[in-house]
Amino acid sequence: MGTSIKNLVVLGSTGSIGRQTLDVIRALPQLFRVIALAAGSNVALLQEQAREFKPDYIWYDTPQPVPPNIYGTLLPLEEMAVLSSADCIVIATSGKAGLKATLAAARAGKNIALSNKESLVMAGEIIMAEAKNNGASILPVDSEHSAVWQCLRGETAPARIILTASGGPFKGFSREQLAGVTPEQALNHPSWKMGKKVTIDSATLMNKGLEIIEARWLFDVPVEKIDVVIHPQSIIHSMVEFADGSIKAQLSYPDMRLPIQYALTFPDRLPNPDLQKIDWYTMKDLTFSRPDTARFPCLRLAVDAIKQGGTCPAALCAADETAVEMFLAGQIRFTDIPEILEQVLNEHTPVTKPSLDDILEADTAARKITRRIMANRSNR
Repeated sequence: MGTSIKNLVVLGSTGSIGRQTLDVIRALPQLFRVIALAAGSNVALLQEQAREFKPDYIWYDTPQPVPPNIYGTLLPLEEMAVLSSADCIVIATSGKAGLKATLAAARAGKNIALSNKESLVMAGEIIMAEAKNNGASILPVDSEHSAVWQCLRGETAPARIILTASGGPFKGFSREQLAGVTPEQALNHPSWKMGKKVTIDSATLMNKGLEIIEARWLFDVPVEKIDVVIHPQSIIHSMVEFADGSIKAQLSYPDMRLPIQYALTFPDRLPNPDLQKIDWYTMKDLTFSRPDTARFPCLRLAVDAIKQGGTCPAALCAADETAVEMFLAGQIRFTDIPEILEQVLNEHTPVTKPSLDDILEADTAARKITRRIMANRSNR
């Protein structure tokens, strides 16, 4: 890696991926300078981060007044994403909040360390086309897509991509047990430390469904060539099968800081004493099984949405974000989530070749339908 310092913009700095990104920067301070930080409503943590990293620009999505003595000038996300001084834009926001910033960074030809899967789920075709036309690089941060990216380096087109899934905390639960799952139980992920939305999506397997859609656009592979396998140990992060039957896999201890660091230091691999190594002498086993889409239908719904195409993935994404909020608030049951999502998809009228406006309209409409369905259930 060269001696010049990389200037980084971190969007979503107070979330799980954003905080872990800053951990990587702390471990390698000679390589990076944070020039912009953006958060949602956690202004107190943003203020702490700004004091530590002294960015030129900050942003937060709340009507609160600017805190006193905070570093940085206020600058909206989309303007941060195209800063001429930025070498890499880290998109660590949750939900649709990162969509416009990701698109802006792609149009500006930036290196984009992308964790926000919703951007590609909603508008993958548009974003990847803009990235290609403007020389932008999409550097995947999700552990599964980082694994595929690493396996594909120096290789020809894959015959098959195999995404691994931990299966979440409810692998052995019956349908009756799933109906009684509480938000506290669903947030207790066995392998990963993630934000609330991603953790619930992991429990329903929606997260893996969204990753299928994301992989379809990132690697230009038809959905029929993307499979999912349940791997509870979360040591193999994904695999790629080639025409001759050979399979390459990327293995590491389950720690999101590793794929974050690889995206930031690409194409170099650098030592980081904070990253735990696998101890092969204490590893008991690596197991695999087929996902149960009867008990966890969100995975099937995501595949159905990308096969239908157009605005269907955007509608699914919006409905899921809304339904997860309702579940966390105690307004619906865990098993209501896939039922509501399926009803939203059934009511959605897709636009086949959508513009960004079409996608945003589909998002708004799907959220309204989701809330109406929930209200109707409450009135039964």
